[in-house]
Amino acid sequence: MELSIASLASNLLAPTILFFILGLIAAVARSDLSIPEGAAKIMSIYLLLAIGFKGGAAVAKSGVDGQLIASLLAGIVLSFVLPFVAYALLKAMTRLDGLNAAAVAGHYGSISIVTFVTAVSLLEARGIASEGYMVAVAAVMEVPAIMSALWLAARKGGTSAVDCSLLRHILGNGSIVLLIGSFTIGAVTGESGLNDLHPFIVVPFTGVLAIFLLDMGLSAGRSLMENKKEISGGLLAFGCVMPIIGSLFGLALAKLVGVSLGGTFLMMVLSASASYIAVPAAMRLALPQAKSGIYLSLALGVTFPFNLTLGMPLYFLLASLF
Repeated sequence: MELSIASLASNLLAPTILFFILGLIAAVARSDLSIPEGAAKIMSIYLLLAIGFKGGAAVAKSGVDGQLIASLLAGIVLSFVLPFVAYALLKAMTRLDGLNAAAVAGHYGSISIVTFVTAVSLLEARGIASEGYMVAVAAVMEVPAIMSALWLAARKGGTSAVDCSLLRHILGNGSIVLLIGSFTIGAVTGESGLNDLHPFIVVPFTGVLAIFLLDMGLSAGRSLMENKKEISGGLLAFGCVMPIIGSLFGLALAKLVGVSLGGTFLMMVLSASASYIAVPAAMRLALPQAKSGIYLSLALGVTFPFNLTLGMPLYFLLASLF
């Protein structure tokens, strides 16, 4: 079944997206609506486990080939390069100093796993196939961007080296460990494992995602409200322009590798997203003098809502045109 441009553009009316918008509105209206922190953590673990396992099972079914390796290399290249693009754009569009620009740039080479999960869910809901190994591409795109950001910061005297403790922290990030681990288990157990866990990781998935996005809407809205004085017009524009530029880089490499329409869309979404979990944690350790209110609000309060509402229809339109 072909995923039409109109059907993906209507994702604003998908229940998951509407719950995100509800959370955003509730935060801006200063409602006391909240999701318990423990529940949000459990939902996050569930979503990562489910998407990783399903991706691994898909790879077990299709097998490992050159396209998988090429896609992983493409993801690594994108993650390394995009922070430099973001840094140049920030210097052109804003008055951020070199250190803060480097910290922000690192977020735009890494990925938002929740944006990726939402994109996968939208494709699955409309019967569009995509390469299961795109989960692994998402995983390898977490770390290189942090290295690029720290190199950019080092040029401005923000940091002199990447020490072992930081590397351990990055590689030991819970999201990465769970995503790669569940992907590996799915690849080992294959279709039989997927059948065993089908009632757990397939049936409830969309409902859990809806509640999780409600919580993300609350977090995005509150972060933006708390740090609105830090976000200039130039930064606001950057938070919407950079995802589009990133998606074009993703489109180019996806076409070079030769992935499907669904896979191209997902690689564009990965390239367009900005990390608000792994990279902020790394920046707090490596660049404590950088302003977290800026990079976190941009990634979570500007780029994340932009991608979920306007970005995804645009990325699919571009993917389908090429």
